[in-house]
Amino acid sequence: MRLLDGDEWTELFHGCEREAFHLEVRDAYAVPAESEHFQRFIDGELDDHVTFQQPWLSLIRTVTAGGVMVRRVRVVTVPHSDYHRWVLVATAPSIEAGEDIRYLPRHRARDVPLDDFWLFDDEQVAFNLVDRDGKPAGMALSTDSQLVEHCRSVKQRLWERSTPYVDYVASAAPTVGQ
Repeated sequence: MRLLDGDEWTELFHGCEREAFHLEVRDAYAVPAESEHFQRFIDGELDDHVTFQQPWLSLIRTVTAGGVMVRRVRVVTVPHSDYHRWVLVATAPSIEAGEDIRYLPRHRARDVPLDDFWLFDDEQVAFNLVDRDGKPAGMALSTDSQLVEHCRSVKQRLWERSTPYVDYVASAAPTVGQ
C-alpha cells in the first residue's frame, strides 16, 4: 500500500476505464470544504449545495461522459445523523452530474467494513484515511489481489441490497429536513 498525493487521486478517475465505486460507512465526516455549508444546514439557512462541489461535479461529468460509471453506496444509521440529513439534501447535484448513489440502512447491511474505500475498475482500491478528529488525512492505494477481491465482493453484496438515491429520499422524506 502506498500513500497518494492530491494529483494522483484525480488521475485515478481519469485512468479509470469502466467503473469507480465508493463505499461510505461513516455517520459523519469532518471535511473542511463542507463545514460552512453543513453549519448553514444545521442553522436552518438556505444553501445552493452546488458552488463548493464544482470541482467534484466537473470531475464526475468528465469521467461519466467518457463512459465510466461512478457509483457509490452510503451505509447509514437510521435515524440519520445530522450530517447524513444534510448529505441527503446536498446529493442531488452529484446525481445530476452522472453519479449513481445508493443508500443502505446499516441494520440491513450486515457485515460492513470499518473503512471507506474507492474501487477502480475492480483492480485498485484506495482507502480514505482520517485523523483522530475525522478529518481527511489522505488516501492509501493498493493493488493487492486479495484485498481488491474482498472489496469487490463487498461492493457487489452491498450494491444489490441498496436503494437508489431518488427512491431512498422519497421513502425518507419526512426525516430528511428535520
